[in-house]
Amino acid sequence: MLFCLLTSSLPALAAGKISVVATTPDLASLAREVGGDLIETVALTQSSNDPEAFQPRPADVIKLKSAQLVVRVGADFDLWLDRLLSQAGNANLMKGAVGYVDTSAGVALVEVSAASLGTSGHAHGAGNPHYWLDPHNAEAITGSILEGLARIDPSHGRRYESQRNAFLSSLGERLKTWEARLAPLRGVSVIAYHNAWPYFARRFRLNVVDYIEPKPGIPPSPAHLARLLGRMKDEHIRIVLKDPFESPRIPDMLASRAAGAVVVLAPTVGAVKQADDYIGLFDYNVDALAQAWAARR
Repeated sequence: MLFCLLTSSLPALAAGKISVVATTPDLASLAREVGGDLIETVALTQSSNDPEAFQPRPADVIKLKSAQLVVRVGADFDLWLDRLLSQAGNANLMKGAVGYVDTSAGVALVEVSAASLGTSGHAHGAGNPHYWLDPHNAEAITGSILEGLARIDPSHGRRYESQRNAFLSSLGERLKTWEARLAPLRGVSVIAYHNAWPYFARRFRLNVVDYIEPKPGIPPSPAHLARLLGRMKDEHIRIVLKDPFESPRIPDMLASRAAGAVVVLAPTVGAVKQADDYIGLFDYNVDALAQAWAARR
């Protein structure tokens, strides 16, 4: 009865697949795991570009006009979506409507008060938004997606649930492998370029002690870099993390002067070709870290 009430204002579902628009490739990948071949999913941000530097395009409004479900990161990561939804005028996708899903709602965010609002760059004012980088959070994320799909397509609710459960089972098995591979790095101190890795680090027991960016989106000063280099030498920190969108110049300089290594990690699905879906994202990142650590021993 509840599903009938929720869906009474929706247009009849198209004869084809349900149209799902996700703000990032990560959420699009997880939506496919839940929806399978019953849905058609697109991501607004592109895998080849930094999602935190995304600039919406007119074509994105068109995608939202005809979508039946929108899935967002929330936590101030994709604030630009609010304007797009207003421009699209699709009432079923507005906040609180039947086709709106904010996957941060089921996640315990970290660093909620670590960054202040009103700074330049892209401060993490509502908490660190990179929560998909802990594979354990996929349970909450896919749970939110499942609820959204079941609201608009209750006749396939059990199928969505079954597909989600199968994915989580596979993910759980992979997580055991990832944890075993990264066990030698537990407690190892690393430097990161951008504060994108607290969830990943917590899950795999890495110790991210400092960042090249003093605050998210803020370039480092010479004094900050000198302090970082001194800390790397004094504390024997040998790994610098960066993603494919960040310039290698500063990480390479720090690593070379501190006898360390730069490890390129993918912060989003598709950022490197090996990370072609959500599980592939962690396969790649775990392998990159494990290989770099083995080479430094």
